[in-house]
Amino acid sequence: AGWFRRLLHRPKPSSVESLKSSHSTSSSPSSSSSSSAKSSSSSSGTSLATSSISLSPVSAVDISASDSPRWDKTYDVCICHSEGDVELVEELVSYLEGQPESFRCFLQLRDAVAGSAVVTELCDAVQNSHCWVMLITPSFLQDPWCRYQMHQALAEAPMANGRTIPVLKDVDRKDYPRELRNIYYIYMALKEKSFRQIRDTVMRYLQELCRSSTKTME
Repeated sequence: AGWFRRLLHRPKPSSVESLKSSHSTSSSPSSSSSSSAKSSSSSSGTSLATSSISLSPVSAVDISASDSPRWDKTYDVCICHSEGDVELVEELVSYLEGQPESFRCFLQLRDAVAGSAVVTELCDAVQNSHCWVMLITPSFLQDPWCRYQMHQALAEAPMANGRTIPVLKDVDRKDYPRELRNIYYIYMALKEKSFRQIRDTVMRYLQELCRSSTKTME
């Protein structure tokens, strides 16, 4: 498909300055941003909770401003996934990068440096990204590299602050990783809805990041 070829040939972000200039004139969307996610509140099998937070247009901030802390990292989102889920991940990345905010995604198939160590690439991807989407599928649970990347992300941000975004697909609640049990997750039933929830969650985190930075400067 054409979108697949465009995705693989999309250039890797080369510098923060070039990205700043390309987004300096853009404005943040006026529509409210909301996220609805489910979570396993404990291992005892209690009912799932739902988190829904809306940002009003008044509180919206321009995450693409030239002085935005968004540009402090190379990527907005790192997608942690198994090799067997590449096709779904490519669709997600194409969706996120096609948004008005042009979210910068790390896609291992496209952005990993040939000849470099897997551990180095995975660690760098986690450290150089604002948010991490964990696509938790049966293949993810069986892949030791997925587990490794998940633990790296949790080491970077152990608290449930919106940076780690678990997405469950074809996985029972009882198999939800215990390491993530304090973090709400998105359950992927309808792909389009889940993609939108992921986008809204990343957007909300970046807006909060920009707001916190502005308050600190004041």
